[in-house]
Amino acid sequence: MRVKALGDADLVGRARAGVADAFGEIVARYMRAAYAVALSVTRRHEDAEDAAQEAFVVSLERLDECRDPDRFAGWLLTIVRNRSLNLVRRESLRAASPLPPDAEYRSERPDRMAERRELRDGLLQALSVLPEVQQAVVLLHDLEGFTHREIAQRLKLPAGTVRSHLHFARQRLRTRLQAHGEP
Repeated sequence: MRVKALGDADLVGRARAGVADAFGEIVARYMRAAYAVALSVTRRHEDAEDAAQEAFVVSLERLDECRDPDRFAGWLLTIVRNRSLNLVRRESLRAASPLPPDAEYRSERPDRMAERRELRDGLLQALSVLPEVQQAVVLLHDLEGFTHREIAQRLKLPAGTVRSHLHFARQRLRTRLQAHGEP
């Protein structure tokens, strides 16, 4: 039987039984969603990766505590969110180390890197005005490509509420970005 054809409850059962491939499939299935939720909380790529990875370790250690394996995704994303919040509290703000003067740039020119950084910072700043649930919905839908129904299942919200959050979040983002001269 191929592990990929299994649903969440079956994968959780197999992982609890010690089948290594089962938890590997869980990680593969939810890594992007976990990263998106973590990014919506931490706002930093490195921190989001750390929080998502830590959440997978915790979920593996506590797999027996998942009361409803059919709702594994919601349980996992709650752990991701909590780990992300803990990371933000622990780290507050990281000071960026300056590049050494003799550092070489990779393939991207410094002016293009600066433009990308400004755009990323503008987007993150615009996202920061949104409530946390709207941030998660926007990232899961627009960045990760999840459907309204999939997001609703993962965040334990009605699908109509997800659509509403997405609509109002995009409206606020559009207004905020246009006010700051972003296209």
